Amino acid sequence: MAKPLSGQRVLVTRPAHQSRNQLELLHQQGAEPVALPLLEIVPTTEQDGADFQQCKACILDLDRYCDVIFVSPNAASIGADWIDEYWPQLPLGVRWVGIGQQTCDRLEQLGVNAWHADGGFDSETLLAHPSMQDMTDARILILRAEGGRDLLAETLRSRGARIDYAHIYRRVCPAYPPGLIQSTIYTQPLSAILITSGQALRNLLHLCGQHRATLTNILIIVPSARLAELARSLGFNRIRVAQGPDDRSMVDALLPA
Repeated sequence: MAKPLSGQRVLVTRPAHQSRNQLELLHQQGAEPVALPLLEIVPTTEQDGADFQQCKACILDLDRYCDVIFVSPNAASIGADWIDEYWPQLPLGVRWVGIGQQTCDRLEQLGVNAWHADGGFDSETLLAHPSMQDMTDARILILRAEGGRDLLAETLRSRGARIDYAHIYRRVCPAYPPGLIQSTIYTQPLSAILITSGQALRNLLHLCGQHRATLTNILIIVPSARLAELARSLGFNRIRVAQGPDDRSMVDALLPA
């Protein structure tokens, strides 16, 4: 009996350390998964100078924050390493907040009992929660990548919070030889592309250079209306929004209705 995704060649673009489960789910459904990580996660180190010192200062002051917000599973993993370095025991009185279930799941695996707002997986969902409305004089730390969205911090500041950022990692575009891009994307046609961030989408177009226009008619699966709008603005014509950014939701979006 044929599997529902038999004959489909699907590009998986998650960072290499996060792609295994998605690749396996696609394989189980009969697809040919093709890995091309579009983000490389680079933790902040002492070589990063001022950024490192800022992160260190924030982590040393961890017990002075009422909320510590981890914006992604990567922020959870790298942030937990930072905390382990300077805090043998977690400080009391801090609410550990993950944006989305996946981030909280990662924190739980790392020994941090975290909370997230139900009903979504983005900053907008967290900001809509009743506990995030009156933030007068609340001191909040946001652990994130350099160059992330500012919506969360700007909105919380407008509600009275004092916000600090710790840029604990960078998301950079991997370097690939042109031949690898050719063989991965163009030698055999792709049925679909799975994309979970705007930066990954822009990196894909950058890596494809002058041939980028040929991508726009390939089905692209994204986890949110916001990312769908970005894809549309970049010229993509076939866009489908998954129920969420988790691996199961992204793969299920490929299945026949």
